[in-house]
Amino acid sequence: MKNILKSITVIFALILIGCGGKEEKKKEGFSVTREKSKTEKPAETVTTTNSVMASERVDLENKGVGPITSVTLAPDIDAALAKKGEEVYAQLCLACHRTEKKFIGPAPTGILNRRSPEWVMNMILNPEVMVKEDPLAKDLMAEFNGAPMSNQGLTEEQARSILEFFRTLN
Repeated sequence: MKNILKSITVIFALILIGCGGKEEKKKEGFSVTREKSKTEKPAETVTTTNSVMASERVDLENKGVGPITSVTLAPDIDAALAKKGEEVYAQLCLACHRTEKKFIGPAPTGILNRRSPEWVMNMILNPEVMVKEDPLAKDLMAEFNGAPMSNQGLTEEQARSILEFFRTLN
């Protein structure tokens, strides 16, 4: 019986020694330790040329995809046509576009310094096909969080009036 009692005491002592001895010290205050993620970062969605955002990129050669292949702009702005374009813009476009700043979509101020008139009209008249087939329109959609421009069902005359209004926004 003495041997059993000695054996149990030794085993109990070994268990206490094996489990004890580590003391965690509590630190004062709050700290966060972050580790770098092991996963790779996904490729950028917005294609850039020389790190210029699509909304700021200049491409006056691209005419876009759609029914408009040629637009002739008079040297002087047609005030009556621009006024009609401003009215159409206020009615159908202001929900997503502000003239002076980015909103849901890009700001049209100075657009004709960055895009051809044909591209602008094709984007107004044919936005679904433009975002599928035109690289610049794809980049714009990616830059603006994947929000596609909705087709407002405008006529070429209405789109042309909006284009004339855009000429006043330089």
